[in-house]
Amino acid sequence: MGRRSRRRAAPPRPPGGAAGPPAEAGRPSRGEARDAQARARLAPLAEGERPAAVTVAAVTAAVLAVANLVAYLAGLKVNGERPALTGMVVYEALLVTAAVGMWRVRYWAVLGFEFMLGFLVVFLALFLVQATTVLRAALVLAIGIPAAALFWFLVRAMARIQMPERRRPER
Repeated sequence: MGRRSRRRAAPPRPPGGAAGPPAEAGRPSRGEARDAQARARLAPLAEGERPAAVTVAAVTAAVLAVANLVAYLAGLKVNGERPALTGMVVYEALLVTAAVGMWRVRYWAVLGFEFMLGFLVVFLALFLVQATTVLRAALVLAIGIPAAALFWFLVRAMARIQMPERRRPER
């Protein structure tokens, strides 16, 4: 075998196991500096202010809740069967809670609605893969693209809403 095909031995490590020059203490990394700049540009919401994305999401959740209730009461069937009442009640409760919470600009409500939107977008992507006609694909995209856009704008709005501070128990 030639010399090139053999692995070279790793250079000996200095005592203490450090693998290179020590990082400068107190100096933030480029990523930390970028994060700090982004945080500095964020302005917390003023009293009574509601980002447009949160307003759109609250109205969307309320409209979906009403539409689902009307469809259920009208006897709509899914795959030839009526949806279970318990599932419908739970879903309605989630949508109404999210709508009210987002209207009041609550972080937990926006986060919960984002979870539902994310779940929807993932399922729609799977449905898009299985779409057998152009009409079905267009329907999936007509729902999925606005849902994904709303998800993105809610992420940005959450940065301004900011998670409430945790209260530390008194000792």
